[in-house]
Amino acid sequence: MAEPLLELAGVTRCYQTGEKQTAVLRDIDLTIEAGEFVAIMGASGSGKSTLMNVLGCLDRPTSGRYRVGGVDVGALPPDELARLRRERFGFIFQRYHLLAHLSAVDNVQVPSVYTGAARRTRLSRARELLAQLGLAERGEHRPNQLSGGQQQRVSVARALMNGAEVVLADEPTGALDSKSGREVMRILGELHAAGRTVVVVTHDEQVAAYAHRVVEMSDGAIVSDRAQAARRGGEMTEDYARAEPPAPQPGQAGVAGSAARLFQALSMAWAALTAHRLRTLLTMLGIVIGIMSVVSIVAIGEGAKRYMLDEISSMGTNTIDVYPGRDWGDSDAALIKTLVPADAQALAAEPYVDSVTPGVYRNATVRHGNVDVQAMVNGVGERFFQVRARALASGISFGEDAVRRHAQVAVIDSNARRTLFGERTDPIGRTILIGNVPCTVIGVAAEQRASFGGGTHDLAVWVPYTTASARLFGGRQLDGITVRIKAGQPGEAAERKITELLTRRHGRKDFFTYNMDSIVKTVESTGRTLTLLLSLIAVVSLIVGGIGVMNIMLVSVTERTREIGIRMAVGARRSDVMLQFLVEAVLVCVLGGAIGIALSFAVSFVFSAFVDRWNMIFSAKSLVAAVACSTAIGVAFGFMPARNAARLDPVEALSRD
Repeated sequence: MAEPLLELAGVTRCYQTGEKQTAVLRDIDLTIEAGEFVAIMGASGSGKSTLMNVLGCLDRPTSGRYRVGGVDVGALPPDELARLRRERFGFIFQRYHLLAHLSAVDNVQVPSVYTGAARRTRLSRARELLAQLGLAERGEHRPNQLSGGQQQRVSVARALMNGAEVVLADEPTGALDSKSGREVMRILGELHAAGRTVVVVTHDEQVAAYAHRVVEMSDGAIVSDRAQAARRGGEMTEDYARAEPPAPQPGQAGVAGSAARLFQALSMAWAALTAHRLRTLLTMLGIVIGIMSVVSIVAIGEGAKRYMLDEISSMGTNTIDVYPGRDWGDSDAALIKTLVPADAQALAAEPYVDSVTPGVYRNATVRHGNVDVQAMVNGVGERFFQVRARALASGISFGEDAVRRHAQVAVIDSNARRTLFGERTDPIGRTILIGNVPCTVIGVAAEQRASFGGGTHDLAVWVPYTTASARLFGGRQLDGITVRIKAGQPGEAAERKITELLTRRHGRKDFFTYNMDSIVKTVESTGRTLTLLLSLIAVVSLIVGGIGVMNIMLVSVTERTREIGIRMAVGARRSDVMLQFLVEAVLVCVLGGAIGIALSFAVSFVFSAFVDRWNMIFSAKSLVAAVACSTAIGVAFGFMPARNAARLDPVEALSRD
């Protein structure tokens, strides 16, 4: 003998009210065979709606046994109950329970979203059902644009979307006028005539008259169960009564299925967010501000660091200076005579050295015509301009021959040119007096800004160091040696080797070194530290924005409790509900992050209008990190609201207004 389609044995359902348990269903025994049309009648509070919820796997019995097609559903996990609702049951509710932000055709296809059916197939099936129910021209209308009867027909189409074996209708005509009510009952009659099992919960005897069997309830118990000659409800004339449901896509259990579910969650999340645009914008505001702050601060910090490094580069990077004495300000430095040109020659022979220049530096009077000024006179080697990466604006530099001959030639800077010769006079070939020594100007150095943006008004003159020592200042010792390290050579190792070499030559360490790389590293380290500090401050706004997202999503779950109940009733798994709300939170944060990044570029235009020393520099790494950060915030702060949504009880959710 075949198993009954639906079978309840000794089913009791109790609810906890305070410290007391109230029995809503009492020891129910009921069997419904496939193809029956059953009306469950009773006054309000008799337990008929609770019985329908148990029949539709929306609620569980407190005790007793309920079988669907011979399967005991009492021990099934929530997702298996969702599968039963999705594959076997179709619900028609008194208050329609349509999703307000979706069109009629989108409402109809919701159940098949959770079966994994292809979108094109779903859409075709939904349009076909609406057309057969007389709503072909209303498919793109939202529920608030439809009459009550039209909304109920949409809910009928939704119940049939997956080819429901059992149609459960809870007071299907309760909110309709008499004409619309008769139309709905005619449709239910046609479904029954097509072989579907129809269970109607009602208190209206005229509605119950369409059924072939009437079960009456009172105080949670069945008081009568009788057959009757049903009112003629309709013939099997409509194709919707026989049409096959859309088939799931192949591979729904694998990677393709996961991708399809994620795409559907994205689609539904986008529809929910666009339906509440103002709330969505306010929700993402904190993320926008946070991401904009972080990206802008990192870009400003990177621009400032790049600017400082460029300034240092203009002074000649990758160089090491050697000076006599223990350190800066050593009063005995002038008495040390051991730093000599031979040291520079020894250093130039080292394999890690690119070029070397000795140095003798003094302030001296420089004259031309009737102009008399104080300038820094630098006695340097022929490689000075290479070592310091200085360019010439005009003329040439002195060479090795000039150094050997103690030639009385000079290169002046742009300040000295303007002061001594003016803007219009070409100084090349003219003679200047350094002290009382005449020197011929052979070159003009290109203008160079002083460190970190300020202009310099100092005057500088460069002559061969041999000329400075022998003819200008006297003495053989050097005031310093500058060594340029070859590209790719580690500065610290080179500095250590220079120290070892000169210590051996001098017999003691009577000098100190100054490595330009240390400045670069200090600037980079300081820049990173400041950027990190400011970024951490900006991250606070991100966290605040994330908390705002979580709070709004929690409010959204509360506001959309009925929507969650509807989705669960038509077959959504807990994981489907959780995925949808989690995707919504992530989508809000990612969109907020994208807007924040766009606004940070706008900030860069404003910044460049007020600050001309450096520009904001955006790196791909920082932009990717910003997107990753906003996504992580969406996951972190969206998890709790999504979990709360997934744990809602379907019956409780549907009862919320």
